Amino acid sequence: MTESTNPATIERVALTEAAADLIRQLVEAHGPVMFHQSGGCCDGSAPMCYPKGMFRTGQSDVLLEELVIDGVDEPAPFYMSASQYELWKHTHITVDVVQGRGSGFSLEAPEGKRFLIRSRIFSDDEYRSLVDAGVLAG
Repeated sequence: MTESTNPATIERVALTEAAADLIRQLVEAHGPVMFHQSGGCCDGSAPMCYPKGMFRTGQSDVLLEELVIDGVDEPAPFYMSASQYELWKHTHITVDVVQGRGSGFSLEAPEGKRFLIRSRIFSDDEYRSLVDAGVLAG
């Protein structure tokens, strides 16, 4: 197995540098943060950023990644609703940020910015590796 197909090294969620910079600002202002991607229409398809622990997750949520950000003490967990996960489990997600205000209660809204996701389907090697490791069901 090559480094790129080792399930321990396959990121399921990544950050652009712009998103990491904004997260650093939000953590400085609000403390540790978390993300939840619920799905749905409108801004429901954008990841929402909350103070860590302020959004209750449960059995209907899947933890995709603990996002480690340089300069931030605690990782930012990234959750997705189970129903959304069923549609996106074959997908690598990159959290990015753009100018403009989304609606909702996401922490970045007052900054005049909003998080969004960019995605790609896992390569065949990545997918097979995640299935073989039991991370994804074949």
